[in-house]
Amino acid sequence: MTEDQLRELIKGCIKGSRKSQEGIYKLLYGKMLTVCMRYTNNADQAQDILQEGMLKVFGNLTKYSFEGSFEGWVRRIMVNTAIDSIRKKKNDFVLLGEDQSIEDYTELVEEEEEEAELSFKPSQVLEAMQKLTPAYQMIFNLYVFENYTHVEIAEKIGISVGTSKSNLAKAKRNLRKILINDFKDHNG
Repeated sequence: MTEDQLRELIKGCIKGSRKSQEGIYKLLYGKMLTVCMRYTNNADQAQDILQEGMLKVFGNLTKYSFEGSFEGWVRRIMVNTAIDSIRKKKNDFVLLGEDQSIEDYTELVEEEEEEAELSFKPSQVLEAMQKLTPAYQMIFNLYVFENYTHVEIAEKIGISVGTSKSNLAKAKRNLRKILINDFKDHNG
């Protein structure tokens, strides 16, 4: 799709055209569902986040300035919608406390580094990520995929920088453990 075609679809959406909305939805569906799936281990929840996010996109299109990537603008809305969804489910959202630090995991990391280098398919990594707790999933996604700093993560979700760092370390360790346990034999 060309920039001009995308611009016309966006303008059509702003005017309320259902056909234009359908075009934008179809254009972004796959990529944005992948973003949403990184924040939940449940396909139905990912669909709900996507639907809610798309409603926000359509409701805020007049704020899009046509500068920068439209896909990037939509992606930011999806990430924020996913974070909001996780916040609403606080009973599932337990962060590692500040009484534990990154140093607590040094021995485990050193042991893991002694293992042979392994290679995994993207689909295996995504599947393993979905087995992380919601808190670890969110911290991992914000840091690794969205390129947030620990300071930005702390501000965005209301935790300390130390908690963000320790949760990232724990998420990486758990992800590696899941990958090795679930997929090591499938890569040989």
